[in-house]
Amino acid sequence: MPHARIFQRPKNATQSGKHRTDAWQLEFVSDAPKNADPLTGWAGGAETDEQVRLLFPTREAAIAYADREGVTYTVTPSPEKTLKLQAYADNFK
Repeated sequence: MPHARIFQRPKNATQSGKHRTDAWQLEFVSDAPKNADPLTGWAGGAETDEQVRLLFPTREAAIAYADREGVTYTVTPSPEKTLKLQAYADNFK
């Protein structure tokens, strides 16, 4: 039976925008170890499930999908959003 991880995507560190951070993502986790390709040296495996990433509008929708499809899952709680308030003048202190 496949295992999945359900989490809320974090904000991109290189940008200030919050695009798609409110969506919940379900991604499959592989138990098999990755093998190094002898030609390129890249790590890879035979399982294609870990390439699948599904986006859901709510956590409950992602859990309902996993229950309906018989996928075991682990829910990672979303990090608490903190707002850093500072004045523009604080950049010059």
